[in-house]
Amino acid sequence: MAYVGSLNVISSFSAIHAWVSSLSMGMIFFCCPIVSIFTDIFGCRQTAVVGAAIGFVGLMSSSFVSSIEPLYLTYGIIFASGCSFAYQPSLVILGHYFKKRLGLVNGIVTAGSSLFTILLPLLLRVLTENLDLFYTLRILCVFMFVLFLAGFTYRPLAPSVRAKESGVKGGNRSSLFSKRKFSPPRKIVNFAIFKVTAYAVWAVGIPLALLGYFVPYVHLVKHVNERFTEETNKEVVLMCIGITSGVGRLLFGRIADYVPGVKKVYLQVLSFVFIGLMSMMIPLCSVFGALIAVCLIMGLFDGCFISIMAPIAFELVGAQDVSQAIGFLLGFMSIPMTVGPPIAGLLREKLGSYDVAFYLAGVPPLIGGAILCFIPWIHSKKQREINKTTAGEKMEKMLENQNSLLSSSPGILKKESDSVI
Repeated sequence: MAYVGSLNVISSFSAIHAWVSSLSMGMIFFCCPIVSIFTDIFGCRQTAVVGAAIGFVGLMSSSFVSSIEPLYLTYGIIFASGCSFAYQPSLVILGHYFKKRLGLVNGIVTAGSSLFTILLPLLLRVLTENLDLFYTLRILCVFMFVLFLAGFTYRPLAPSVRAKESGVKGGNRSSLFSKRKFSPPRKIVNFAIFKVTAYAVWAVGIPLALLGYFVPYVHLVKHVNERFTEETNKEVVLMCIGITSGVGRLLFGRIADYVPGVKKVYLQVLSFVFIGLMSMMIPLCSVFGALIAVCLIMGLFDGCFISIMAPIAFELVGAQDVSQAIGFLLGFMSIPMTVGPPIAGLLREKLGSYDVAFYLAGVPPLIGGAILCFIPWIHSKKQREINKTTAGEKMEKMLENQNSLLSSSPGILKKESDSVI
């Protein structure tokens, strides 16, 4: 929430927005693999609290600089890194407390960011009109302090519940680790998750789809300024995306709870298909009302994609490995998020309009969605192999037990006959 608000403030200053905002956006996702390791070692509570404190320091120090250059460090790196440390544990902790309604819970939590995406620009407009940028950043530090306090609510699970999840018993060495998470860390960096073929495909398909995913969110207002010059409330297009995104997170989060297992991926496929098609339709809208309709649909399926990311990760790798699974995925996502919008900007400079950029931006989500379609089939095939192997092992044990009984039966009969004599 604080990150979105401060990013909107920075965006109002074009010289700063060009590089500082891009750096901060990339850093918040680029750091997630590192954050996931800290989460496994120290737990969600400690990681989130320290991250919020770092973000507070970065944002507060940004409000005292006298030139643009220090913002690359204070805002682009320190503040964004702190937000990353506070953000990633929030995706992991929900799965420790909720199972049956995990999709709905993720929808409710992520819908909060949509709500503040709508409300904060109104507040920031008032602040920036009456105060300068740096005083506004100091006010936003209040939100970071609230985030710092909220991190303490990531209370560890009760020992009995945690013992059931990790399969350990009280009194042994593993119970010392279970106070922080489900089981003791086996490795600092868990590359074994990439041996799960379904997760590996997911980690490739999502970043590929995001190569064009964020292009409309970055360049849509500029496109509206060029195409619909007579419109006065051009920012309403992003507000429409934010409103329906919140609705989509609640709606599809609830729907995901009724979709069994890995088949939740089909909801992400659906979201990528619609977002890709809506991106291609943006240049075709000659009436502002049609563009509003496109943005409403795009926001709805944006919420679908975001709300079910964590539930799918839990289904693919399980609760013990989900932290680094989400962390690596978000790290991979930082590359297309940083590269895609600048490429669209270069196309605009070369061709004189955003039409081709929006047409091409719709292609990666469609390709990524097609790749994700294979995940349920890969996962079910792997489960059949595991079940077949398990059944074979059970059969071998049964045969061994039967042979041992048969081998011991002559001795038993002999003892019985001797006792009769």
